[in-house]
Amino acid sequence: MAFPGGFMIGAATAAHQVEGNNIHSDYWAQEQMPHSSFTERSGDACDHYDRYEEDIRLLAEAGLNAYRFSVEWARIEPEEGCFDEKEIEHYRSVIRCCRANGVEPIVTLMHFTSPVWLIRKGGWEAETTVGYFRRYAAYVTEQLGSELSWICTINEANMGLQLAAISKRYQLMAAQAEQMAAKAKDAEGTVQVGMNFQKMMENMKYAAAENAAVFGTPNPQIFVSSRTPEGDALVFRAHQAAKEAIKAICPDIRVGITLSMHDLQALPGGEAYVEAAWDEEFRHYLPYIADDDFLGVQNYTRTQYGPQGQLPCPEGAELTQMEYEFYPEALEHVIRKVREDFRGDLIVTENGVAVSDDSRRVEFIRRALCGVENCLNDGIPVRGYCYWSLMDNFEWQKGFSMTFGLIGVDRPTQERKPKESLRFLGSYAQ
Repeated sequence: MAFPGGFMIGAATAAHQVEGNNIHSDYWAQEQMPHSSFTERSGDACDHYDRYEEDIRLLAEAGLNAYRFSVEWARIEPEEGCFDEKEIEHYRSVIRCCRANGVEPIVTLMHFTSPVWLIRKGGWEAETTVGYFRRYAAYVTEQLGSELSWICTINEANMGLQLAAISKRYQLMAAQAEQMAAKAKDAEGTVQVGMNFQKMMENMKYAAAENAAVFGTPNPQIFVSSRTPEGDALVFRAHQAAKEAIKAICPDIRVGITLSMHDLQALPGGEAYVEAAWDEEFRHYLPYIADDDFLGVQNYTRTQYGPQGQLPCPEGAELTQMEYEFYPEALEHVIRKVREDFRGDLIVTENGVAVSDDSRRVEFIRRALCGVENCLNDGIPVRGYCYWSLMDNFEWQKGFSMTFGLIGVDRPTQERKPKESLRFLGSYAQ
């Protein structure tokens, strides 16, 4: 398989999941709560904050030519209006390390985590957040924009509505008798982020008081909260405000957003459900993103619908550690579906699999990239592919047990252990 010149083959991370000690963020605060829904704390994570040079070198030596990573808002603006120059210099060093290794940096401004002060001011349901995010985006661009070509404003900006639907379904299922408990747990495998709904339900009676103590409200609106329709629109207006600020400072930077998208498949009788789900997951955002330079496509699996609605994974299907179906063909299907309505460039900003057997990861990458090649052959403007993730990391509420990485990490020693899948992915760039 030969990709065109300039095609980006890379890997992705998120600051909170790999850097460690993100002490000013809302996630860090939630992890410390006595009745946290997190199975464990992030702590030092992968110590990527101090070891980024080694990690980027491993990526480059394997042949990869792009690295998508996030800058952490809670580090850069730990208190409202107070920007930390030391932290912005840290990210400048990361970008320059990429360049020195022949790696294209793709920066994400907000990958789920927010400063605690923002959540205390209403978080991602408050109108003021649009202005705060614009100011943050402008600051980062003023400081780092001359060294960047690609910026993703917000990661998986549609996640809030997905979580709202899953949370509602989970609560309905969990409210039924004990024989439904196993089915309720299955709901965790229908959203492409590490959630722990069962523990969240168990801890609800404690969470209100603990949240009020930290955030000043029993119901903090963090980014990964169940979103109202008004909050959903607010996120995309924040994206538009950030894009406007970036372009005013550095008009040549290519700006986009990333969305979490499933390969929605209709069995006979499920067509109406698929149409409604795709409208919610993608189509209704088109007015906000139609003029973006690119769209970040993030896909991990498929979801099937029948006459009664969403179906469980097919009987006998291979499942990943995240309880998704192992189905790398989903990526090609999603790219083609997105292309029907979005005419700009596409970058696969996340696609990956959590498995213990790395040979299955190799197979997943092989089949996913075959689908990308098919899209390119049909003239679809896919500009790059970033596997999730560069290394085994902190998978949010699921902790460190989910192994997505191309590089293993011995957390007691932080020793890096490159896997065959890293070399395999790099071979496509070479």
